[in-house]
Formats: sequence, structure tokens, C-alpha cells
Amino acid sequence: MRKFSSLKAREMSSKLVTSHTKIQSCYPKQDLKGQRVAILGLGKSGSAATKLALARGASVIAIDQNENLGSTFKINNGLFDLKDDADLETAFGHFDDKLLKEVDIVVVSPGVSLEKYGIHSMICSGKEVLSEMDFAAQVIPSYTKILAVTGTNGKSTVTTFAGQMLNHLGFETFVGGNLGVPLSEAGFHCLTSSNQRPLQVVVVEVSSYQLEIPPKYFCPSVAVILNLTPDHLERHQTMRNYAATKCRIFSHMRGNKIGILPLGNQYLDEAIMEYANGVNLAWIGASPGVSVDVETKIADLKLPTIGCDSQLQLDELKAVGKHNYTNAAVAALAVWGLDIEIKAASFSSAISKLTTLPHRMQVVHVDDDEITWVDDSKATNVEAAYFGLIGFELKSVVLLGGLAKELKMKDSNGFEQLVEPLQHHRGVITFGFSGHMIQKTLRANGLTIPRLNAKTLKDAVSLARSIAQRGDAIVLSPGCASFDEFKNFEHRGRIFKELAISSE
Repeated sequence: MRKFSSLKAREMSSKLVTSHTKIQSCYPKQDLKGQRVAILGLGKSGSAATKLALARGASVIAIDQNENLGSTFKINNGLFDLKDDADLETAFGHFDDKLLKEVDIVVVSPGVSLEKYGIHSMICSGKEVLSEMDFAAQVIPSYTKILAVTGTNGKSTVTTFAGQMLNHLGFETFVGGNLGVPLSEAGFHCLTSSNQRPLQVVVVEVSSYQLEIPPKYFCPSVAVILNLTPDHLERHQTMRNYAATKCRIFSHMRGNKIGILPLGNQYLDEAIMEYANGVNLAWIGASPGVSVDVETKIADLKLPTIGCDSQLQLDELKAVGKHNYTNAAVAALAVWGLDIEIKAASFSSAISKLTTLPHRMQVVHVDDDEITWVDDSKATNVEAAYFGLIGFELKSVVLLGGLAKELKMKDSNGFEQLVEPLQHHRGVITFGFSGHMIQKTLRANGLTIPRLNAKTLKDAVSLARSIAQRGDAIVLSPGCASFDEFKNFEHRGRIFKELAISSE
């Protein structure tokens, strides 16, 4: 390993923590031998991409502007031993962008804006600049089917449901992407696991940040855009930009590949004309595609291109919320669209096995007064809160608040759309930085149920407990980011569960 000499203005480190676990000493594919690769951003995605680049034989410089990262940076949490001839440099803190002119490939983590490191200029100059996801896609074998899921809300749930279905049906499946495990881990598995059963399907959640750099190699067999509502506009600026970025998921799909979209979204309808040429389109809410009757709990699935025309019974689904009927049905349609010889009856057996991820309308406690505590902390925008609430039937005290996201919409912060689903509930408690603003919006738009405001989530839970009645639910569905009080939505959800249990 070479060390990188630095000036005082730069904070750099060449330390790498390794374990005693040895991996294959000679990788079957050294396609980047002799090339120099820069990895920008060293979170989960960047660390996984670093490991993959080294496995492909590249000389790597791993870069992050966090100068404090040098003491903690590990590849794969330290479970990766470098080969003796591995070539890795690390650079932390401020550094000279000119260093990137010397590299052959630049790999960008999703958390890194294109305005940093001169990324946008490098793309315009013709340098090979790839997202971490696109870099990983280069080594996914052609026989491995890729199912990609994006959208503003629900993508983690649909990705998880699809992965669970495939695992239940006996397919060797990787589930990840924006959902926890970077796609580079799947790529690394494909390179180094020659003695194991090969991956048959990769199910990958894709964020808009992962599509900002136009993909060159990422080509799903089936791609889903679940919905598109205002979010991340501080980065994408306009809804048209946001829609165009999402539709890049279809860029290289041709032939019998299938794209699944929501019906009647103006921005997607415009963007799809540019990006979905040659894709067989199906619709959420129409035919061909998937339509769900939430009263009968039956979904109609139709994909003429592969001979799919069937009904799916959803009454055994255990996931809370009517919106999860649609999530499960879309997941089934997407899996069926892979055309991997699954019989219709097989999906029915998988429905009862589906479980949601933590913090997504998750029942975390039922107390002695038969009050059901529901954690929907993942609802970090208004639309996510809306979908959770319209599908929840128990009369509830709803907790809304945190740090509201900027919508860039005139005379609207979005919370007015919650008035209708809130009207039949017991009450609403607002809290956190945006609590007063949310309270004001709900009042101005005619919400008549009891409304109280609290400073913190702990205070909100205490107020909710005081007005909830036997058999009610207390639902944390904030409609806001968590950063005014918590590290992330997971932290917020864990604290809510602790407060629920300790409230008795």
C-alpha cells in the first residue's frame, strides 16, 4: 500500500483496518488492472465501491472531505484483507481537485453532490464518471436479472416485498442498493464467490441521487417508478428535473424489458417520452399493469408481453395499512415481469410471509389499555404520512412534526393534504421545529379534531397518551425529517418505541 504525501492544508491518511478473514487471493476478473480509480465519498457506498475496485485490480484513491474520517474509515467494517500488491491511497479533508485529472475512472457515492469535486465539469469533459451503482453494474453477470425500484415513497417496502417473494420461491437473490447494502457488495459477491450458488436476481432500491449521473451500464430487466411527489428539491430544484432524473432508470432498457409507472403523473408522463423508448410499459392503476381493489383485497395483474393475466388474493397480507395491498401487488407484478417461470399460484403462498421493514407503519407495542403504538418514522415527507394514514383504520392520536422539508411551492407547505385523512381520528399532536407551522396549516384548512402542540417527541407522546382511549392507536407518522432532534428516522423510531413501552 502506498502512502500519500500531503501538504498541511490537506488532511490525509493511509490507514486501513483489516481483519484475519482472508478472501480469495487471486480474483477471476482483473479488468481494471493498470487503471487508476478515484472513489468520492466513503460512507457505505464508497467503502463497498473501494473494495470492488481493488478486487477488480485497480489502483485506488479513496477520498472524503470529512477530515475526521481518517481514524475510523474501514473497508467493509474491517472484514477485508488487501492482497499484498493492492494499491490504495486515502485522502481526507481538503485536497487539490487536480488529483482527479490523473485518474481513469471516478466513482461517486450518492451522498456527494455533483457540485463538489468538480464532478459536473468532469462529466462534461468526457471523463469516465460513474455512480457507485453504475460501477457495480459493470460486473453483474448478464444471466443475473435486475429488478430496480424507485419513487418518492414506498420503494423500500416494495423492494423488500419483491426480495422476500423471490427468496420464498427459492431464487438466489440479493436485496439492497439504496436499501442498506450497496450494489457494489453484489458485484463483489459475483467476482469472489465462484464456489457458491450464483446470484439469479438482484433487487435494488434506487434513489434519485443514484441517477443524477446518467447511467451507462445499469440496465434492469424490470424497473418500477412507484410515484413522484415533491421531495429532495433542494438538490433537484424543480419537479421536472426530479422526474427526468427518476426516468433515467429506463435509459438502457430495450426489447422485452418492462417499465412500471404510476398512472397520470404529469411530470413522469413528460419525462418518459425521452427515456423509455423501447420499454414495454405497464401501469399502477391500469391495464396492462396492476389494479387493486382494497375492499375485496384482490389485485388484477396483466403483462401481455410475457403472458401474465391473473388475479392475486391479498387477504392474508399481515402488513398494516391498505397502501400495502398495492405495494405487495406491485412487487408481485415486478417479480412476474422478470419472466423467470413463476406460476401464478406461487405468489399467493408468499403473500402471508411478507413483512415490512422497521419504522414503516410498524406496530411496536400494545399496552395494558389496548392502545396500539405504531412507528411510521420513515414517513419523512407529507406524502408518506398521507399514504400511511389513509390506509390505517384504527381511531388514532397522530404525531406530526420534526423538520419539515422545503417544497418550493407557492403558498403551500403540503400539510393541508393531511386534513382529510386526519378528520376521523382522535386528535393530532404536533412537535419539534416545524410543529407550530404544521399546527397553523391544519387549523387554517379546517381540521376540527383536537390539536395540541409539544416541544419534543417525548412531550408529544405524553400528550397523546393523555387523550387516547382504550382501543385507540398512537401513530408516529411525522411527515418531516428528524434532524431537529434525532440523528435519523431510525433513531426517532427507536426512541418512540422506548417511550411507548415506558409510558405505562
